[in-house]
Amino acid sequence: MAESAPSAAPERLGTEATELLQRLIRANTVNPPGNERVLQEELRDLLADAGFDCELLAAEPERPNLVARLRGGGDGPTMTLLGHVDTVRADPGEWSRDPWSGDIAEEMVWGRGALDMKGQVACELAACLRLARDGWRPPAGELLLVLTADEEAGGGLGARWLCEKHADRVRSDFVVNEGGGASFEFGGRRIYALSVGEKGIFRARLRARGVAGHASLPRIGENALLKLAHLLTRIEAQPPPEPTPDGLEFLSALYGERFEGGDGMRDGLERLRSDAPLLAAFLAEPMLSVTLSPTKAQAGEKANVIPSRAEALIDTRVPPGLSEEDARERIAALLGDGDHEIEFSESVPGTRSGLETPLAAAIGSWLAEADPGAGIAPIVMPGFSDSHWFRRAFQSAVVYGFWPHREMPLEQVAPLIHGADERVAVADLELGARFFYELPQRILL
Repeated sequence: MAESAPSAAPERLGTEATELLQRLIRANTVNPPGNERVLQEELRDLLADAGFDCELLAAEPERPNLVARLRGGGDGPTMTLLGHVDTVRADPGEWSRDPWSGDIAEEMVWGRGALDMKGQVACELAACLRLARDGWRPPAGELLLVLTADEEAGGGLGARWLCEKHADRVRSDFVVNEGGGASFEFGGRRIYALSVGEKGIFRARLRARGVAGHASLPRIGENALLKLAHLLTRIEAQPPPEPTPDGLEFLSALYGERFEGGDGMRDGLERLRSDAPLLAAFLAEPMLSVTLSPTKAQAGEKANVIPSRAEALIDTRVPPGLSEEDARERIAALLGDGDHEIEFSESVPGTRSGLETPLAAAIGSWLAEADPGAGIAPIVMPGFSDSHWFRRAFQSAVVYGFWPHREMPLEQVAPLIHGADERVAVADLELGARFFYELPQRILL
């Protein structure tokens, strides 16, 4: 796809994004209960006044999703800027500032959602408003801004519901969402993470059985809880890394050389563990591994009875391309033979988009101008976002996560997401607003 030079971002665009973020943070949309309606109606009115065609679509009256459309001059692709306006809870007692203040201090905006993901929404919103108000319309195709509810609870009232019940309203060719854009230093240059996929979620119930007896006679019964404890100790070892395509691409992007197959994976991972242990643990190893995390356990109903049954919920995250059966094999390899059961209670396969796409090229060319000398490395998120539902609904769509952060690197950003004192640098809001202003002009030609 040939590119024309986009118009430069206006001077006050970053200020507008900052002010919008303060407004978004001050709207308490903690999920549950969410209560996104008031905020979504305000954003709808702003976008409609700027020239977008807007509609609110709701599975529940107080939990609407906003779909705003800027139509182009002819046939072409649909590009969607995606975001969610709900947040996780915050305990004010753990914060040094009011989580819903939107205060600006130390050249940062503070508050719940500053990073996840009202900050990105503010950048997308500021860019879309300015593009429309300045009279820009896509020469071909159309630009969508889709702001969802309920992402923090899985999207059942948000992106999942939209993609399943109103696919015609949100059908997309290119989507930019959360999950990427954090930067880090490696090999003497800055690298930005481009999220190209998400691991699958396969939650398994691990059960052990025994023989009930009186708790005062521990050698008479057969305690299922103790058997379960031994099994959980084996899981602590974790399945070994394996050469997943995305993990190999990540290593290759960092070192500027190809890593292929099992030998390449082991060589690249060993080097990265030596050169940058944090990157190995936080990014590379999750991409190269099935991960197992026991999160809940249950056994017995009475204090004086040895339990005959015990079970634990194992949160299993699986790289794209691997199935429930693959997850079962990895768990079984750690547990070995024995009197236990594995039953999957949830199976959501991972999704990914390819790298050789017009959207990846446009992001790369933008970055070359915005931060000369910087590079891009593809990642697969170990977590989950609304990107999954768009990839599943529109299999030809290219869906990435990217919101560039230059001022606050990865090691600062990651601990703040869902954490206390969540905040974002004003400079990164300015950079992000510029990105979302210029990117549609590179795609919708």
